[in-house]
Amino acid sequence: MTEQTQSGGGSATFPVEGMTCASCVLRVEKALAKVPGVSSVAINLATEKATITFDRENVPVARLRETVAEAGYTLGEALRDEPAPKAEERFRGEARHLRGELLASAALTLPLMIVSMLSMSPGSMPVSMRTVSFFLLALSTAIIAWPGRRFFRGFYNTARHGTADMNTLVALGAGAAYLYSAVRVVSSGGESASDLYFDSAGMIITLILFGRYIEMRAKHRASDAVRRLLSLQVRVARVIRDGRERDLPVERVEIDDVLVVRPGERIAVDGEITSGSTTVDESMVTGESLPVEKSPGDRLYGGTVNRNGSVHFRATAVGERTVLSQIVALVEQAQASKPPIQRLADRIASVFVPAVIAAALACFLAWMLFGGGEFTRALTNCIAVLVIACPCALGLATPTAIIVGSGVAASHGILIRNAESLERARMLTTIVLDKTGTVTEGKPAVSDVIPLAPATREQLLLYGAAVERLSEHPLAEAIVENARRSVSAIPAADEFRSLTGLGVAGVVDGHSVIAGSARMMNEHAIDVSALAAQAERLSADGKSLLFVALDGALCGVIGIADRIKPTSQEAVEKLRRMKIELVMVTGDNAQTARAVAAQAGISEVHAGVLPGAKADHIRRLQEEGRTVAMVGDGVNDAPALAQADVGIALGTGTDIAMEAADITLMNGDLATIELAVELSARTLSTIRQNLFWAFFYNVIAIPAAALGLLSPAIAAGAMALSSVSVVGNSLRLRRYGR
Repeated sequence: MTEQTQSGGGSATFPVEGMTCASCVLRVEKALAKVPGVSSVAINLATEKATITFDRENVPVARLRETVAEAGYTLGEALRDEPAPKAEERFRGEARHLRGELLASAALTLPLMIVSMLSMSPGSMPVSMRTVSFFLLALSTAIIAWPGRRFFRGFYNTARHGTADMNTLVALGAGAAYLYSAVRVVSSGGESASDLYFDSAGMIITLILFGRYIEMRAKHRASDAVRRLLSLQVRVARVIRDGRERDLPVERVEIDDVLVVRPGERIAVDGEITSGSTTVDESMVTGESLPVEKSPGDRLYGGTVNRNGSVHFRATAVGERTVLSQIVALVEQAQASKPPIQRLADRIASVFVPAVIAAALACFLAWMLFGGGEFTRALTNCIAVLVIACPCALGLATPTAIIVGSGVAASHGILIRNAESLERARMLTTIVLDKTGTVTEGKPAVSDVIPLAPATREQLLLYGAAVERLSEHPLAEAIVENARRSVSAIPAADEFRSLTGLGVAGVVDGHSVIAGSARMMNEHAIDVSALAAQAERLSADGKSLLFVALDGALCGVIGIADRIKPTSQEAVEKLRRMKIELVMVTGDNAQTARAVAAQAGISEVHAGVLPGAKADHIRRLQEEGRTVAMVGDGVNDAPALAQADVGIALGTGTDIAMEAADITLMNGDLATIELAVELSARTLSTIRQNLFWAFFYNVIAIPAAALGLLSPAIAAGAMALSSVSVVGNSLRLRRYGR
């Protein structure tokens, strides 16, 4: 997500270093929320990023960094559309560093474990116990000082601020085992190698580093969707300036610049074709797999692939205003947000680490007082409790599922504004549909041409198109477009007149031509009864009628329909099978609305409803206890979209659609709603599974460790496995919808 400035305010996304668990997230969020001028903070543990909305004029970024540093963490530079290759390079660098620490820890821990086991049988050792003891001390010191220093550095940073997190638990666990063993070796002069726990300290650090490494790679896979979107961004554009083609950085492209794109190239910015025709692969933007034919006047979207034609186009949106940039911003916004289900986990995480430390101390005292007073056993069990209770899985349970779920949605052209919308979508009981552009294609087309003898079909279209060509009415455009495909040339019309709400008139090749409604024919004393039966049938089908008269005599009637989308009927049936009620609310007339609803399979229809009144209809449904979604175009339906529990905009992802809706369906296909609802349910189910296992793991594991049933090494392995399993469970969502 990029920085956005509006009247001194705005939001920016920053990387946060040092966070390891849910407690870290809450600590940073609370610290930043207390800064005057900061209005909201959203931190994602899985991506290690913080999205902060603040008053830029009064809150310098340096103040934010100081606040995060005081909490024990590091706030990096604001991310500004970081290129995918750079982001990948950064990840690989971090992964290499962690892998190096893991390999070093493993290389030191392996001989540590072998020698520790052999030391239990003194006769098997070719050297003295003193040599063995100091050798073990040297190996474990190297582990603590090198690969293990990240945990102790984190422990120090939080301790000096009076807080605690996962690093605290690991450092206390591994540090206690190491210090106890080191003191025994030094105090005895190395004469005894028994009751030493250097191997436990080494295994704790190695296994947790291994878990961190696997977790890092899994989290990287979870964010594939955003990286794929970022990789679509073009860095160099071919622009025509001063009559010459120039290759310029895309940042230098301006609105109204004319650009050239050749076959096989990615389109640099959003625009409108001025010359040429082609087909474009828009699958990464809309989720539609089939290429789309494009000709002059059609829109192009930055990041899509030009397939087989060379075109010139005028830039209409650049930088953050392009559809691709808005998609990336919305996906990252959704991934940074928290659903209501996360609140319980946050409340537990806020007290979890201190509670675990208290439980570990209680365990130690209990074993000392009631377990025979054996110090080593009490210490071992105390260490096991500290290590196994790290709340990593708890912190990853929700964000990893949200990241994967919203990423899968984006790959199908579904843009989800926030996690709360994702959670609400699964609870929908009623969906309210607009008609034009939602159930129908939103583009009128000629469906019937009925001439009245002696006029022919060609004459009816030719004279009708001749006078309608000068009209701006959407029905006129449909007639002219159809005529151009049917006749060789459309003649010019003279003495053109337009009568609002009735029709048009003019003179074509010396003939008086009138085209319009039945009312206009009646006002000019033109009898339409000869086509009354056909006209009634067309009207019953929800079609608009255009009568054409030539020299005062009826020439025929043209039927114009806004056809329902090919997938509307199937989509309605699927939603019904999901026990969701469908309601059509439209501003169109009742006859047309009922006809379209019947074709789509919708039984409840409210026609003649103004945009503002649509919100009232939704409010009444909500008062009946229903959870309502509104599906519209995101412009005229903005009040209704805002009133609904979930606002769903169909279209091409314009600014207004994205701002008005909770969910935007880029391909404008009603069938995608089913996928959105299903994906919502699956994502929430995955979150519940993750939270259950994260809680269940600690409920079972902590008592087991306290009772001495788990060694520190096994506890470290189990803790690492719990985090990886949560991320792995979230990654299963990637298979949905394929």
